[in-house]
This record gives sequence, structure tokens and C-alpha cells, in this order.
Amino acid sequence: MAAKIDLTLDCANARLLADFWKTALGYIDEPPPAPFKTREEWLAQFDLPEDDSADGGAWLCDPDGVGPRLSILTVSEPKTAKNRLHIDVRVPGHGGPDERWARIKAESERLVKAGGAVLEEFDGHHVVMADPEGNEFCIAAASV
Repeated sequence: MAAKIDLTLDCANARLLADFWKTALGYIDEPPPAPFKTREEWLAQFDLPEDDSADGGAWLCDPDGVGPRLSILTVSEPKTAKNRLHIDVRVPGHGGPDERWARIKAESERLVKAGGAVLEEFDGHHVVMADPEGNEFCIAAASV
């Protein structure tokens, strides 16, 4: 059986990035694990520093339960270099190369309006972008 993975993004502002990634991926806020009713209740079971709270993180999930969970955690260290691992956002749909490129461009424009930035375009193939805190990711067509 293959292992499941979660992705974790370190950041300066968890709420800002959570809002962006919910828009980008269609994810929702993940409920706290049972039997806990709130994230605060869940976090209270751990021996965390006093300044650590649920406000310092966001937990997102695919509403269909297919994609990996995404944890977004506030850290004090700034981002200092290019990501060694990045997310590829795959836009769905079929069609020829021009249709796929039009969908990729439309998605990158939508995510710019949500706070992202285009870093580089590889015409006809993919767009390299950054989220509001500079974490790189790509927009590409889904495999057919």
C-alpha cells in the first residue's frame, strides 16, 4: 500500500496563504480531528509554546477527499531561497494545444487576481507563479 502525503507550507501569514490556496485549489478548511470540536481544543493536547495558537496555522483539505491535505504554518524565519519542492496546479479539460494553453492562461490570470504573481511563462506548456508570500508553483494542463 502506498503512503499518503500531506503538504506543509511555512509562511508569515497563515490566513493570507490559506485564502489564496483555497481559491487556487478549491480546498476548504479541514475540520479538527475527532473527537475535538475546534482546532484550539486539538492543539491543547500538545505541549506547545505559549505563543503557539490555532491562529498560527491553517489546515485545508480537498472537499472530495482526493488531493493531499495542506497545512499552512506561521514561522518566524523568512523565505530565503527558491522552493526545492513546489505544487503543480493542473487545470482540467481536453482539447488541442491552443485550448489547453488558453485554460492555463485563464487560470494564471484568475490567480493573479487572488494575489499571486506570474514569474515566467513557457508558451504553450506552463506558467510559473508565486503565491502572495513568494512560494513558487506552476499552472499546467491536466494529463489526458
